[in-house]
Amino acid sequence: MKSKFYDYILNLQDQITSELEAIDGKATFRQDLWEREGGGGGRTRVIENGAVFEKGGVNISAVHGALPASMQNYFKVGDVDFFACGLSLVIHPKNPFVPTVHANWRYFEMYDKTGAVIDSWFGGGQDLTPYYLFEEDAIHFHEICKKACDNHQPDFYVAFKEKCDSYFYNAHRQEGRGIGGLFFDYCRADEKMSMEDWYNFVTEVGDSFLQAYSPIVKRRKDMPYESKHREWQEIRRGRYVEFNLVHDKGTLFGLKTGGRIESILMSLPPHVQWVYDHHPEPGSDEAKLLDVLKNPVNWVS
Repeated sequence: MKSKFYDYILNLQDQITSELEAIDGKATFRQDLWEREGGGGGRTRVIENGAVFEKGGVNISAVHGALPASMQNYFKVGDVDFFACGLSLVIHPKNPFVPTVHANWRYFEMYDKTGAVIDSWFGGGQDLTPYYLFEEDAIHFHEICKKACDNHQPDFYVAFKEKCDSYFYNAHRQEGRGIGGLFFDYCRADEKMSMEDWYNFVTEVGDSFLQAYSPIVKRRKDMPYESKHREWQEIRRGRYVEFNLVHDKGTLFGLKTGGRIESILMSLPPHVQWVYDHHPEPGSDEAKLLDVLKNPVNWVS
């Protein structure tokens, strides 16, 4: 399974970076191949200063070795070895009317000291973080997410949408990071789903990403904007940074397992503001976004 999934994310990375380069029309992805001390490595691809994308990364990694003591405590296991592979992406467009997007699809195995697999699971999801709310974009993104879920289990979309709203939440701000999507983790074999079934589900979600995001980018990338729109985008990016550095489990795992710092922190946008005690004008488009972030919406039935 680990070889099968790793081959899948290798191909998916190629598909995603090729389409994003075509949409941008100016910038291309810089590639770094890296090795992890302790076992494994990855292929980082970063795009910067494009016509459409100000900064973004589409990264894959496959790392293995002894599970660090800090993560043994987290997983409540003893001295075990692990393998983890996945694709993680974050795209920060230049135009404030184009949303930031994040996605991740991953697979994890844990072994005893004889090499026997003692646990394995899939995780991942995809979520949208707009700076200005266009309801048709939100509905489109969630419709694609729901379609991918409905092809596997009828209750997946509602369950994983709720988990997304709950996970990507800045509790210290009492607001969501964005308008959600899907989030799932610790997807293990059970009476309903084999690991092969989970593989089919996770890869269908991965395959749906470009269909969910690309039409939104193409619809918004050439909209004219003013400096006030850009300022709001940078303030909201600050909230994005807060989530990634305070709450995100992927960042925590990467830092505690000796991951590559540049790849882990590539999700941070290049231009950000923290304005003291900032509040948007009541009734404004900016306030409309905050209302939705504080009260998650069911975008599709």
